[in-house]
Amino acid sequence: MAEIPGAHATVVLLGTLDTKGHEYAFVRDRIEARGVDVVLVDAGILGEPLTEPTVTRQEVAAAVGADVQALADAADRGAALDVMGRGATEVVLRLHAEGRCDAIGALGGTGGTTLATHVMRALPVGVPKLMVSTVASGDTSPYVGHVDVTMMYSVVDVAGINRISAMILANAAGTLVGMATEPTAELDEARPLVAASMWGVTTPCVTTARQRLEDLGYDVLVFHQTGTGGDSMEALIKTGLVDGVLDVTPTELVGEIAGGVWPAGPERLEVAGRLGIPQVVSLGGLDLIALGPPDSMPDRFRSRWIYHHDEHMAAARTTAEESAVLAKVIAGKLNAATGPVALFIPLHGFSPLSVPGGDFFDAAADAALVEGLRELIDPACVELHEVDCDINDAALAVAMAERLYELMAG
Repeated sequence: MAEIPGAHATVVLLGTLDTKGHEYAFVRDRIEARGVDVVLVDAGILGEPLTEPTVTRQEVAAAVGADVQALADAADRGAALDVMGRGATEVVLRLHAEGRCDAIGALGGTGGTTLATHVMRALPVGVPKLMVSTVASGDTSPYVGHVDVTMMYSVVDVAGINRISAMILANAAGTLVGMATEPTAELDEARPLVAASMWGVTTPCVTTARQRLEDLGYDVLVFHQTGTGGDSMEALIKTGLVDGVLDVTPTELVGEIAGGVWPAGPERLEVAGRLGIPQVVSLGGLDLIALGPPDSMPDRFRSRWIYHHDEHMAAARTTAEESAVLAKVIAGKLNAATGPVALFIPLHGFSPLSVPGGDFFDAAADAALVEGLRELIDPACVELHEVDCDINDAALAVAMAERLYELMAG
């Protein structure tokens, strides 16, 4: 196997070598054969490691003041996973600070995935993270969280080297080599950052606004609003790296209030305000409740107008009552902001479905939201802009982008 010329990279492999040592050795050997260094970290606590680690389990436990033998004697697997996960996090963060973690990889079932992804989530966005897991074909949100963890389904259990597992693990080794040795993209780091929220129904608006902000000298990071996208955006804002927020699409708030499949997190629409970061907000997608596959739709929605997007997603129309609750929630969050806020209200539809003549057109439901916001928004805290168009009108998009630019410049 040919080496990669001038690779000079290091991959950290993290796992329980008492149960999966042979599999880790297989991956380690293939990575090293390409001229990439490997630091193998053992987080096991029971049997002897089946291959020699670079960082022992004793060192991992000691990183948080624990003792491996005491953990083994206690026979509490959950507690041991927690301690070794915290210890491994300390070890890996130290390796990263020393320049010895260009990528991190792990193999495992539920326990190993929980431990390894806990560590991965502590690393900065941009450090490649690959988790080969038996649970990667299901709901991976508890493991991925708000960072760039890549999940690879192991197909078979990580238990021995056979014709199937060898292919999967070889692919994983090659992926880690590629990610660890890929040069960092050369971008202008001097350009300030804007975080923007988008869903399919607001793509034209956000695209136009993004292009205008880029023309004005900003980089725009777009977050897809599917339950985790909003939380990821709020988490990035919390880091202090973001100079402004274009929250066109707070649609996850609908899921939280009405019981959709993509609910908002508790800090949705709050972090920028708490930190005093300028924000421009609109009402994109607040007419829709994402429900998941049509055949699993809760009965309480079946009497409503339903839009069948595809076999995996249907949406219901929000009611006037739900819109009134949304107005209270949004006004409460925006009124509490410590920085400048501008709220843009498109008067002729919050998505293409609810424009006049659209499948979800409901003047009463829209009016409940608009009138509620008129009543509840504190003009001393929030600018209110009512615009005679729908959410995807290019004039609205440009107006929001330029107002955000003014707020950031001011």
